[in-house]
Amino acid sequence: MKKVLTIAGSDSSGGAGIQADLKTFAAHGVFGMSVIVSVVAENTSTVLDLLDVTPYMVEKQIDAVFTDIEVDAVKIGMLSSSACMKAAAGRLWRYMPRNVVVDPVMLAKNGSPLMAPGAMDTLIKEILPYAGLLTPNIHEAQRISGLAITDVSGMEKAAERIRNMGCENVLVKGGHIEGDAVDVLYDGQEFFHFTEKRIDTKNTHGTGCTYSSAIAANLALGLALPIAVRQAKKYVTDAIAHAPDIGKGNGPTNHFYRLYQYGLEKGLKYD
Repeated sequence: MKKVLTIAGSDSSGGAGIQADLKTFAAHGVFGMSVIVSVVAENTSTVLDLLDVTPYMVEKQIDAVFTDIEVDAVKIGMLSSSACMKAAAGRLWRYMPRNVVVDPVMLAKNGSPLMAPGAMDTLIKEILPYAGLLTPNIHEAQRISGLAITDVSGMEKAAERIRNMGCENVLVKGGHIEGDAVDVLYDGQEFFHFTEKRIDTKNTHGTGCTYSSAIAANLALGLALPIAVRQAKKYVTDAIAHAPDIGKGNGPTNHFYRLYQYGLEKGLKYD
């Protein structure tokens, strides 16, 4: 069985963060492990508060996994402070894992900040060089690249600039642009576009976490990057389409819909 580690924050409502990552790993038939960097008191409507784990404890959690278990992929999500970014980066340097997918989480779905205002430079300097794939949404891509993005062409320009900052591949997610949901992958030589029909729903809590975790799981399973992204996009689109109506705000998606409907083998196959 393939093993995938998530390094991220904990969402008490279960729709995003560590909880969404572990559900996604399970839905893909890989063994999930976790390093919690922040405890977030969060629900579908708001973030009440958050408490960071000490950098030392972040390092020890990572050590506990890598000194015992082979890791086939790593998903990195919410890193709220420069201190925890540096702690994670130090361990990435020590263990040099394969298939590192970084989701640069800055805001919760309701707009609450999840990254300290001064931590962006640290993210770029310390974390980006270890990213086999960076998966910013439009707002995050604008912040990292310094470019305004209003269309697919702008997404391509931002992806190219971000890749030149040091990561290997960039996937700019177009969920915040009107029309079909188009994502742009840039590998340094070629652009790939992934398009699905936009679903009219408010239940999109944790979609970024789920998407990046699905990509990491697919990479661990041996899929080439463009195929891993395409399969993950279909998975998260399906999870959104069949989201349960939970909570008063932006509800979570249904991570196990296809697994319950079709079983593991058929549930991971898309046309």
